[in-house]
Amino acid sequence: MPGAVRVPSAGSAMLHEIAPRSGVAFTMEKGQRLTVIDPMGEQVADLLAFSRADTREVISSGRSLDYLSRIFLTVPDPLYSNRSNVLMRIVEDTVGRHDFLLTPCSADTFRIIYGDETPHRGCFGNLAAALEPYGIEPDRIPVAFNVFMNVPVDGTTGELKVLPPLSKAGDRIVLEAETDLIIGLTACSALQSNNGSFKPIHYRVD
Repeated sequence: MPGAVRVPSAGSAMLHEIAPRSGVAFTMEKGQRLTVIDPMGEQVADLLAFSRADTREVISSGRSLDYLSRIFLTVPDPLYSNRSNVLMRIVEDTVGRHDFLLTPCSADTFRIIYGDETPHRGCFGNLAAALEPYGIEPDRIPVAFNVFMNVPVDGTTGELKVLPPLSKAGDRIVLEAETDLIIGLTACSALQSNNGSFKPIHYRVD
């Protein structure tokens, strides 16, 4: 898979590494499980899922949070699509804190929030490049399920804060595909999201 390298694994499924500040895309079959691992701790991974039958169907933050009536998802929560179908379901989670509110970081994120004059393309750009071979255009990239991202919300003011991830080295989340999917996955590019450093993400599909 472009952008990913194989790393040693004790299990039967191939373990891949996403280099810091990069992303990949790949397919999954219904019933397969995606394990996303934080090998070093405090590293976010942006996750997208599109239906292979019709890539206009994609995970939906709005529908998932609406139907589940909370913003922090974990076992056994489903990730709904924009057509109210379940695309994936969380079946294992050693962290329990992920974000489904904030958009993938982008060159505009770094320009507007950080004031970068020559900004990195961010997760948005990495996802757009990885998904291009599947015919998915940048304007069709939605809010991602931001694995391990820690974004508490003040219940009175509504203020959002991006705090260091709660994930430690070796923590993981496992999601089962409820239909055939195209997946986009990154090792997040934003300093604030990852407690000031950029690290790899590991994943496997089995």
